[in-house]
Amino acid sequence: MNTYETARMGYGEADITPDTVVELVGFFRPDNHSKGIRDPLKLQTMVWEYGEETACLITLDSLGFTVHLANALRGLIADLLHTGTDHVMTAFSHTHSAPNAAEEPEYFDFVCRRAQSAVKDALSSLSPALASWGIGKNTVGLNRRTDSTDFDNRLGILSVTAPENESHRVLLLRVTAHANILSSDNYLISADYFGITREQLEARFGCKIMMMQGASGDVRPRFHQENTEYLEIHGFEAAAKGFSEEYQKIYRLQSQKALEQTAEAICQAVSAVLPTMEAEPVTHLTMKSVFSHFTADVPSLAQAERIADEALMEAGIDGTDWLREVKRLNGEGISQQFSEVEIQYFSLNDGCLCGIANEAMCRISIDAMEAAGTPLLFLNGYTNGCNSYLPTAGEYEKGGYEVLWSNLVYFPYHGRVMPFNRDTAGQLVEEVVQNWKD
Repeated sequence: MNTYETARMGYGEADITPDTVVELVGFFRPDNHSKGIRDPLKLQTMVWEYGEETACLITLDSLGFTVHLANALRGLIADLLHTGTDHVMTAFSHTHSAPNAAEEPEYFDFVCRRAQSAVKDALSSLSPALASWGIGKNTVGLNRRTDSTDFDNRLGILSVTAPENESHRVLLLRVTAHANILSSDNYLISADYFGITREQLEARFGCKIMMMQGASGDVRPRFHQENTEYLEIHGFEAAAKGFSEEYQKIYRLQSQKALEQTAEAICQAVSAVLPTMEAEPVTHLTMKSVFSHFTADVPSLAQAERIADEALMEAGIDGTDWLREVKRLNGEGISQQFSEVEIQYFSLNDGCLCGIANEAMCRISIDAMEAAGTPLLFLNGYTNGCNSYLPTAGEYEKGGYEVLWSNLVYFPYHGRVMPFNRDTAGQLVEEVVQNWKD
């Protein structure tokens, strides 16, 4: 343990790209198996020591493990660090072009081994560190709802520097936009825009770049290349059988352009703010978790049938298995399902990264920022797993994929057939802010 007043930080990374064919997750694909590698996937970690406090932050290029798997990984790292699981935070990029760890146990074991190696590297590189927070302008996302202007335009920046010359060692970016520029017709393993952005920023600033997602449940990438023209001409059946070689070439060029536009926008935002950030000694550093219980009502069979019919008609989603589960719950007299949600905090000086496993809507993070009275409280999703969408109360009136239809596909992973009740987002904001103040 570090017994000095000066904080120490160590960095480590590992390549977590699979070397075999794996099942992908994030989209419905006619054949959900990977067909090659577009760019590598990374796992990166920073380990902090300050006084008696140890904190480990791990970022992964993954859609997000189940909470159970994420906790298993965190437990391994906690044992390595001789600390509690609540001192290890895993933040997932939410790329839709990565392996489904829940269905690929060998891949999950591989990631765990690589994570342990990266943390050991971080421990071996522990050295005194200064830190500073900054906020750039996030312009790479748009709300999925065309009638909504909700968007968290904060690009959070944590700079970690060396005391002797204040040179940048690590920049941690918090960005809000789904990592699915590469769409459902992409079968290549990829970190999506996270990969190219890290590459460009590392070349520009000569330091390591880590990235994590904000509350992006209803935020799509601004420079997303839609494939509507091809589908209008050839139909969805043709797409299901596989796009033509000519189309694939065009799509790859369009996707590359969108990735480059996103990376350049983030690079410009960081470049505008970084010179104004002043490195400071670490005077406060904690990582801790609070657990809350939330409720999800089980729909009646009639309600469920209406939802399933709508999902099939509007999105082509087959809700047969989901309906069977709703029928079972109704038959057993189960009208509510409950989940324990971990809210984890990484506080460093005036800034705080607060995370939950859910795909939280961006308005929830904005409300937390406003209630706390500081832009440096960042409420993020995809932390320590990925466990269903968390809509705001207003989103319930609109329905659609994020509120209802996604549950028909992913309910086996979440342990619930519906999202948390409509008052959950408000309760969460109140608890996040109160815990942060305490």
